[in-house]
Amino acid sequence: MKLLYDLLPVILFFLAYKFYGALPPEWILAVGAWLPVALEPGNPSHAIYLATAVAMAVMAVQLSLGLAIKRRLEAMPLLTAAVIMVLGGATLWLHDPVFILWKPTLVNWLFALVFLAPPLLGRRSLVETLMGHALNVPKAIWRRVNLAWVVFFVVSGLANLFVAYTFSEAVWVDFKLFGMLGMTLVFVIGQAVYLGLHHSEDDPHTTKGDPS
Repeated sequence: MKLLYDLLPVILFFLAYKFYGALPPEWILAVGAWLPVALEPGNPSHAIYLATAVAMAVMAVQLSLGLAIKRRLEAMPLLTAAVIMVLGGATLWLHDPVFILWKPTLVNWLFALVFLAPPLLGRRSLVETLMGHALNVPKAIWRRVNLAWVVFFVVSGLANLFVAYTFSEAVWVDFKLFGMLGMTLVFVIGQAVYLGLHHSEDDPHTTKGDPS
């Protein structure tokens, strides 16, 4: 359920883009009245602007709900929201989709930095911090999995740019939802299998050496 909630801005971005031509003209004009872009019903090149506005609105609502319910904002959603607000806002104000095309890449590369920073500063890896309470694996395994996440985020960012600049905008919208989701699911499953192979039922506070 949480996965669906986290994906909601991407899903609604996809739906707004794909069904732009089927929406009642009065709906499009009503939304356009609030945007710096004068949306034209029936103009497929404007679908990206409506989709961007929808994603920004959904993200804003999610942040507001999170703040109201939990009284705090989590770092990752806040980082993602900041990027989409800045790049989405630039897309709408400058009437240029290139900014929103870069959003997945920038988010992934920022996540790579977030995962890379703690080990470089001599601290526990972020993966161990998030999952260490549930799994008992050697430190070396946590470091490898954390590094794998860094590589995954860098590759995902590059893949987004490759699709964005090689294929049509419509193909990029499909990839943004299905391609990146598929890549993430495959990676997470592989990570789960790898961690499961090294998980021990011993006392997690027992000192472990690196695997040979």
